[in-house]
Amino acid sequence: MRLLLTTSKGIEDLAKAEVEGLLSELGVPFRVEERPLSVEGRVLAEVGEAFYTDEKGRKRELSVPTYLKERSRLLHRVIVEIASERFEGIGEEEPDVALRRIEDFVSELPTERFVKVSESFAVRSFRKGKHKITSVDVAKTVGKAIFERLERFGKPKVNLDHPAVVFRAELIGEVFLLGIDTTGDSSLHKRPWRVYDHPAHLKASIANALIELANPDGGPFIDPFCGSGTIPIELALRGYPGRIICLEKYRKHLMGAEMNALSAGVYNKIEFLLGDATRLSEYVDKVDFAVSNLPYGLKIGRKSMIPKLYMDFFSELAKVLEKRGVFITTEKRAIEKAMEENGFEIVHHRLIGHGGLMVHTYVIK
Repeated sequence: MRLLLTTSKGIEDLAKAEVEGLLSELGVPFRVEERPLSVEGRVLAEVGEAFYTDEKGRKRELSVPTYLKERSRLLHRVIVEIASERFEGIGEEEPDVALRRIEDFVSELPTERFVKVSESFAVRSFRKGKHKITSVDVAKTVGKAIFERLERFGKPKVNLDHPAVVFRAELIGEVFLLGIDTTGDSSLHKRPWRVYDHPAHLKASIANALIELANPDGGPFIDPFCGSGTIPIELALRGYPGRIICLEKYRKHLMGAEMNALSAGVYNKIEFLLGDATRLSEYVDKVDFAVSNLPYGLKIGRKSMIPKLYMDFFSELAKVLEKRGVFITTEKRAIEKAMEENGFEIVHHRLIGHGGLMVHTYVIK
């Protein structure tokens, strides 16, 4: 089985490591590759058959896609790959030519293996890059090719709202991928516990990536700009044994974080503090780890405030941080100056796709 796994750009290596760890527990042969065909935000897993023993001692086949969906914290979608192909020059072709190439390719695929005669299907599409065709064009073309293929075996049923089987067609640059999306219409990063939305909340997958980069070992942990609480809640859901502090300046957002923590069942595992991160040492004497999505852009209103805010915050952080900090922002110059002038060493830097932007991510000590 080949599984196409989606995640945020810039954390493919972390997702690969997570998937390898999960699959190793099954005791089956597997191979995991990040950025297959050089496509960002994708991980490919080739996995052998997995089995488990039920309560009556019978050997049963284990659904690896379901296993990953239930356990992963970094993935967005789990797609059973049917086929992939590189279409050289498709971005420059006229719509009718480009779509014909896709239709011809899909029409030769054994899609009937993935849909029972009694089941309905739909096609969801994703397109990224420079093309003269749209994602809607791709969905219609792929849907037509699949429908006509299935007509050979019976009467296909299309249900765009509540399909039994979802085909996912992706055209990313010159790479076309088709598979069965086992995830459904709601991405895995959209956690069911979220009942309050901060105007610029962090995806849960990215929150977990930041936690992975911090690698907390059980010592006191703080998110000094916790917003709706995504990072502390995801850490608590991991069963973190140490102190977890959620500091937020605005009462409305702090109450929202408390609501989310209640919904997630981890309210009693987190300390919620109303306070200003630029006076951090007034609230905590020391913490081992600090991880946060810093205010930037629309989150702060006036960008002219950012350099002083960062300088004041890192000045306070220097008084209390014992081990590592992980922070993301778009404001590269302001954060690097603030960290340098307050004696921090940058031990890792990467760009992560978040909210349509590539944000700078720093690990410091």
